[in-house]
Amino acid sequence: MRVFILTVMVSVGLFLVSCNNNKPTGYVAKKPKEVQKSPQKSLEKVNRYLLKVENQEIDDYVVRHHWNMETTGSGLRYEIIKHGKGRAIKQGDRVALKYNTFLINGQMIYSSVKLGPKVFEVGHSDVETGLEEVLMHLHKGDKVNVIIPSFLAYGLNGDGDKIPPRAIVIYFLEVLDVN
Repeated sequence: MRVFILTVMVSVGLFLVSCNNNKPTGYVAKKPKEVQKSPQKSLEKVNRYLLKVENQEIDDYVVRHHWNMETTGSGLRYEIIKHGKGRAIKQGDRVALKYNTFLINGQMIYSSVKLGPKVFEVGHSDVETGLEEVLMHLHKGDKVNVIIPSFLAYGLNGDGDKIPPRAIVIYFLEVLDVN
């Protein structure tokens, strides 16, 4: 029994001594080039690529549907189908919208037919940034097709219900009222 305990003690001691070797070996491992870059630069590169892919997906959709869309500086696309005769929308206006909302794959996600008109104050609400942006180009009575890139819609998280993360959102809108 003593021999067994002595053997275990010596083995543990040798193990602990071997783990505490601080002598330099002369070899320094280098990070691969892709890891040497800052994580922020890598994320920026990935985001630029994803944005390029998303823009191509939107462009293909526009061509397939023969839409003649305006593109804003942010990348929002819209086409006014019918010009209304009402006044222009501005910040602080309360608007009522008739809408059908789709994902770019054609899946309908929300509709005012089931949910009622979307009513909110422009610039002071919790709607998509892209929706607020397009309203600045519209008048009461306008009918418009809108394509909102994911970063102007619900971004990386989606809406937690029907809109998935990084989803391009398509609106068919009619401006019912502006107050």
